[in-house]
Order: sequence, then structure tokens, then C-alpha cells
Amino acid sequence: MDSTWINAPAKINIGLDVIRRREDGYHEVKMIMQSIRLFDRLTLTKSKIPGVHLKTNLRFLPVDENNLVHRSAKLLMEEFKIEGGVDIQLDKRIPVAAGMAGGSTDAASCMLAMNQLYDLGLGKRQLMKRGLRLGADIPYCILKGTALAEGIGEKLSTIPQTPDCYILIAKPGIHVSTKFVYTNLVLDENTPHPDIDSMIAAMKKRDLKELCDNMGNVLETVTIPAHPEIAEIKKCMLENGAMGSLMSGSGPSVFGVFDDLDKAKAAKAKCMKLPFRCFAFVTDLYR
Repeated sequence: MDSTWINAPAKINIGLDVIRRREDGYHEVKMIMQSIRLFDRLTLTKSKIPGVHLKTNLRFLPVDENNLVHRSAKLLMEEFKIEGGVDIQLDKRIPVAAGMAGGSTDAASCMLAMNQLYDLGLGKRQLMKRGLRLGADIPYCILKGTALAEGIGEKLSTIPQTPDCYILIAKPGIHVSTKFVYTNLVLDENTPHPDIDSMIAAMKKRDLKELCDNMGNVLETVTIPAHPEIAEIKKCMLENGAMGSLMSGSGPSVFGVFDDLDKAKAAKAKCMKLPFRCFAFVTDLYR
């Protein structure tokens, strides 16, 4: 095999809780991760020229070791002493800096593709262990589907799948710094924590309404006051048929859960008429 390609799915956080700030500066989390059908695509081709040669369809993205794709490919090439090089074409469709793990899923998918292209014989758990060296979200992005993430995000366990539904994603044209959000997160007796265990129980019963009733993201306490557009998007979705709406990750992307495709499409049209620039699309779950 001289060439291969792979789709890299985006993720949303159906529930996100931060338990505490650890002494090492990291935050201990408990969150439900879900892949959705929005993909970047990577095409990998063996090259006689040594090294990693990365190209993207977006001019502003780095193509050196500042890109997780480059670093993930280099990690495996160095460990397995792969001769020659690899050409990687990254076609981005997932919004950048949107709280949807675009960079992490690209790195994860690159590792999966490298494993196949060079017949490295690594299992998913072996790849996940290596991916953790580059980022806490990468192990989940290798696993994909529905999962509970704990620790700093690296402790993963399988849970019942999210009930079938349609997902409306809306991203306002703003940038949110993940570092800013976590630095300004206040964890005290007044912090509203989502009930992740109740969400998992609802998923086990396949009860979409109960799941949506319990959705929560503790990071909204920081991001929404700084960017009220997020609250406006949530309100728009809920007023137009969403069973639940939540910010994904540290934002700024917002998703709405719908049990009807036509409702989701109608809500998309409403979101795109909000008095600020808003990218929106309808999709469903990636199993």
C-alpha cells in the first residue's frame, strides 16, 4: 500500500463537568463525548523524500510541528524508524478553534492512517497511549463514538450510545481561548455542576428527553458572560424545537438536539438570521 485516506469526525460534549483543579495545573473532568458526522479528510502517501510533508486547504493553518498532524506522524515515524517520508493532505471542514476537537481528531486519524499505511500492527489502545503524549483529547478521538472521559480526559470508558437524534451545530464568528476559560473557571459551592450520572442513566434507557433535560456544561459559566452570542444561539435553538441545547467544549460552538429533521433545518435557518455572523449546519451522530 502506497497511499490511504481517512475521515476524521468532529466531537461534541453532551455533558461537561470540571471536578477540581489539580496541583499540577490540569483540571480533572467528567464529560460525555460524542462523535458527529462532520469530517476533515486526510490523505497520506508514502514519499521517497524523508520527513513529514503536510499541506492543507486553509492557508492560515501551520504545516510544521505546530500542527498536531505533523507531530503525530513524526512520533510514529521516529519510533518505528520508518524510512523515507510521508506526504499528508489535510482537507479541513470542521471549524477551527470551535470546541469540536478538530486538531485532536486530525492527529488521531493521522495515527490510525499511519498504522495502516506502514502496517505497524498497533491496536487502538496502543495508539491511544501514544496519542496521549500529544494531547488529552487524542485518545478519545482514536476511540470515537460515545464515551465517558475522566481524569484530564484520558481515562475513557464506553457507555450506552446516545439515542438517535439530529444535531444542529451553530458557530458564531468569534474566537474563544480555552486557556482563558479554564483560567477563569470558578469552582466553589455555587458552581452549577451537570449531573453526568443521570445523563448516562437516561442513555441506558434510550430516553432522549431525559438526557436533554440533564445536559450541562460547567464551562458556560465563563464563556457565556464573555460572549453573550452563545446564549442567544441556545435560546434560538430552544425556541425553535430543540429538545436541548449546549455549548460544546470551551466554545464557541453550540449544538441543539432534535428528534425531527425538519425542525432542525428550520432552526438552522433561524440561527443564520441572528444579528451576528453564524455558521450553521445539520448532521447526526457518528457511531
